[in-house]
Amino acid sequence: MQLQRALTVRLRRRGWRRNSFNNVDAVSPKLVRKTSNAGQQTQSEDRFRSFKVRTLSTIVLIATFIGIIATGHVPLMLMILGIQFLMVRELFALARVAPQERKVPGFRAQQWYFFFVAAFYLYIRFIKTNLTVELSSSAQTEAMFGWIIRHHTLLSFALYTAGFVSFVLRLKKGLYSYQFQQYAWTHMILMVIFLPSSFFVYNLFEGLIWFLLPAALVVVNDIAAYLAGFFFGRTPLIKLSPKKTWEGFIGGLAGTVIVGWYLAKLLSQFNWFICPRRDLSIIQPLHCDSKLDIYQPETFYLTDLLTLLPADLANAVVSGLTRFSPGWQEAARQVSLTCLPMQLHAVVLATFASLIAPFGGFFASGFKRGFKIKDFGDSIPGHGGMTDRMDCQVVMSVFSYIYLTSYVAPAGPTVGSVLAAAVKLAPLEQLDLFERMANVLVGSKVLSPAIGETIAATARRKLQTGTF
Repeated sequence: MQLQRALTVRLRRRGWRRNSFNNVDAVSPKLVRKTSNAGQQTQSEDRFRSFKVRTLSTIVLIATFIGIIATGHVPLMLMILGIQFLMVRELFALARVAPQERKVPGFRAQQWYFFFVAAFYLYIRFIKTNLTVELSSSAQTEAMFGWIIRHHTLLSFALYTAGFVSFVLRLKKGLYSYQFQQYAWTHMILMVIFLPSSFFVYNLFEGLIWFLLPAALVVVNDIAAYLAGFFFGRTPLIKLSPKKTWEGFIGGLAGTVIVGWYLAKLLSQFNWFICPRRDLSIIQPLHCDSKLDIYQPETFYLTDLLTLLPADLANAVVSGLTRFSPGWQEAARQVSLTCLPMQLHAVVLATFASLIAPFGGFFASGFKRGFKIKDFGDSIPGHGGMTDRMDCQVVMSVFSYIYLTSYVAPAGPTVGSVLAAAVKLAPLEQLDLFERMANVLVGSKVLSPAIGETIAATARRKLQTGTF
């Protein structure tokens, strides 16, 4: 026994290995060394192959994404739906128990039914005004699909209710626990993953910049944090991700803010990125009647920050400033910055992408540890699953939507919003509106009096007779 141990120590010192204490005498040292070298060579080849696959898939993804951006808003919307489909598929598969599922035929189809009902409700809700514009361009399409748009919410509820009733009717004795777990799992995925990521659809049609900029900032932060952590990382950040460091976290914030500042300025120069899309056309050029103020240079003074604060806090700040000498007060009033307002919005988005969005990734890391898996799937060769790449984007999509609708999006009416409201009126009210709009257009010299009178007379006659 002592001889075996001594031989083992010698083999280890020379870089050889053994299979067990019992067979060390039977293994030739030269053979073990060759086996070790062959294993290292195999690992090196596997690492190179993995790097090659990862690089090629990255190039393909970037090229595909650029091509979709060039085609416009609708293809990008479909791309988002495809990404959501892959994410949901990966998460559905995590909780799947094949022996149990075989006892409930069609249960997986029922999960996907709820997914498409959720897609039907959310997507049409976000693009309802665009759909209304498209349908109103043709009397035939309006007659075919107008009812769906006008009763979209009720129809969505009816579809969901049908799925709910179907689920109850398919409950089987002995499988109650599994079926209810899957039902809860399905709804959790739709609420936590599908619903938040769908907010990017709304952002798309308010201007591509409100989709591209937030999504790009998440990627930039990931790269900047990695580089900062690689070169300066010393202090661990969070136990869920041992490789994350405070230095990388802070460096990622600085790099993301800088890139966001200049990227916002670059994108703001092109109508394709800043003009809202009010219809569902593809590849058609975009023209803004007038650029929004956020894309026009403006000079900001330090005192302008007070308008963003609550009244009591702003008064407290002003009171504090009065304690300084008049010279300092005047110098503070003269501090200014000339830039695009969109660049300031980009700083806010970059700050969120750096400080909060990464916790979507930490959440996903904890989730994977709980399920004892490395990746959510293998949808992207060399990168793992789609969910692994989109965990932070889900958080970012919600914030960018709330920020856009709260601080940036114009509150004025659009053609789509007016049409969406008008189609909800009763037929007699629509005719009354038609007559009054004709009078308004004649008064503002948009229509000739003859055309306006013809329109008004037709509407008036329909109103009097009540025939349609």
